Amino acid sequence: GYNEGKTIAKVLADVRKLAKKVVVVDDGSKDNTYDEAKKAGVIALRHIVNMGKGAALKTGCDYAVKEGARKIVVMDADGQHDPKEIPRFLETLEHVDIVYGYRSTEEQMPLVLRFGNWFITRMFYLLFDVKIKDTQSGYRAFTDRAYKTIRWTSNDYSMESEMIARAGKNKLKYAQIPIATIYSDKYKGTTVLDGMKIVFDLIWWKIRG
Repeated sequence: GYNEGKTIAKVLADVRKLAKKVVVVDDGSKDNTYDEAKKAGVIALRHIVNMGKGAALKTGCDYAVKEGARKIVVMDADGQHDPKEIPRFLETLEHVDIVYGYRSTEEQMPLVLRFGNWFITRMFYLLFDVKIKDTQSGYRAFTDRAYKTIRWTSNDYSMESEMIARAGKNKLKYAQIPIATIYSDKYKGTTVLDGMKIVFDLIWWKIRG
């Protein structure tokens, strides 16, 4: 997480009830995120400088796999993802390699963003033969074996798309489950420029092979 000191204590209190081991990666925060994580009694890792969401998640997942984790659930630290969904992710993961959570926010989106999301979804299907309802949701779960296959190179938010591209390219078995979104003052939506970058990245990942 990056500068999530205000929300992380509450999130971790809920997560600890449902997960065997919890790893927090403080991505070079300028606030008390790291101290709050340590206080909560979880495994806290720290980037000295802000490296981006993709880099932070990779640090956390690398650590978890090294410590013998067989199932990994990834979620944001800002309170937007409800920890109560964790058991559903783990249960669904019994039958597949990777589980994607999807939000129902379509009706609240401006038309241009709705079209952008539809177009990105269509590109994923055409290029990688996967039909993902919400390509930008960060609430996901995967097995340790799947992680070794999908381990991304992107350091920023495009890691969410790269994960799907790698999973699709390697024909990993996937499932999707609906998740409640707890809205905060920081709405994380994909802008038109973000969407264009994602499409460019998808084509590049496909060409690169």
